[in-house]
Amino acid sequence: MTHETLPFALAPCQANGGDARITASVVPAERRLDFLPQHFGPRTMIKFEMSVYDWMGNLCPSYRGGFWNYVELSNGGAFMHPTGLDEFQFTVKGNGFHGTVSAEVAGIIATTFALNGMLWQGWDSLNEKYELLLEFVGEHPDAMSIRRALD
Repeated sequence: MTHETLPFALAPCQANGGDARITASVVPAERRLDFLPQHFGPRTMIKFEMSVYDWMGNLCPSYRGGFWNYVELSNGGAFMHPTGLDEFQFTVKGNGFHGTVSAEVAGIIATTFALNGMLWQGWDSLNEKYELLLEFVGEHPDAMSIRRALD
């Protein structure tokens, strides 16, 4: 796997005074083992990863597992997203959201739900990662769909 920058992170964001947009880069294979402990902590990483997969299964009943990319954000945030399929049908029972989302958006939504759920369980060490991911969501081209799923 090569280092890859996701296409939605290339254009400058005019909303933040012309500063560069937050960029998202897929973690290369040689750094994958460091991703979870670096971003989510050695004590938390397994619980966090399993929570993302659980949320994906809850939000997308047709999801059956698979390989996930790890993505680092230039603001220090991070998320995971599934590979192998381009789109997923998502349903959020709590707010009525139903729609087709890209694999990246599916991962952002599942990662955000996982972080939020763990914060509610007292894993306060994840608060900064949650806030950094929400900052990225605000700049994402699919921000409206992501916010509708999260609200």
